[in-house]
Amino acid sequence: MTAPLLAIRNLRAAYGKIEALKGVDLEINPGEIVALIGANGAGKSTLMMTIFGRPRARSGQIMFDGRDITDVATHEIARLRIAQSPEGRRIFPRMSVAENLQMGADATFANENDRAATLARVFGLFPRLRERLAQRGGTLSGGEQQMLAIGRALMSRPRLLLLDEPSLGLAPLIARQIFDAIRTLNQKDGLTVLIVEQNANHALRLAHRGYVMVNGLITLKGTGAELLERPEVRAAYLEGGRRG
Repeated sequence: MTAPLLAIRNLRAAYGKIEALKGVDLEINPGEIVALIGANGAGKSTLMMTIFGRPRARSGQIMFDGRDITDVATHEIARLRIAQSPEGRRIFPRMSVAENLQMGADATFANENDRAATLARVFGLFPRLRERLAQRGGTLSGGEQQMLAIGRALMSRPRLLLLDEPSLGLAPLIARQIFDAIRTLNQKDGLTVLIVEQNANHALRLAHRGYVMVNGLITLKGTGAELLERPEVRAAYLEGGRRG
């Protein structure tokens, strides 16, 4: 049996006295897309950030490819080729598209040919970025900014990509392009993805497996198809209930 690429065990994290993660268990196998769904404030984004070292876990364990990274510094986590496209995109608005992409580039590229090939892959997924190379990030549309945020993460050639709310605030057509790009990265490049997504229907249809988080705890897990059929999931996230 293949060992998980990411394994989280009994993870707890807090902001001051407020405990946001209350003993989370989650794992992702190589080559999987795993969706994490739940209401706003459930702790999904906190889990993403804790994997990346901010905030620090209070207890529990985060294992990546067999290595304990629970207490590893954020910049060292990035060097292990874990990349994050955070909620709100957080691009550099005064920098050009080209400069934003350069900020995501891995310093360990063997040569410029490798860097150019990675950039070409990003442009293949998001041709609009090539057209906007000299434009400042802050002047892009919301969809273009999301493409840039994902493209910047891909420039580090990640083994694990963390996507936090990639379709938030986007028109349906643009959101569909984003989901199509994620599927392509997984199917053609074998990229492993953990996605937090407010559109539970799209996320679970995209994902191999999914987890439901409620108040800092995982309450349900299963394949994407299984969760889509669970009545409690449908009532809370697919039939007019809260999404987050």
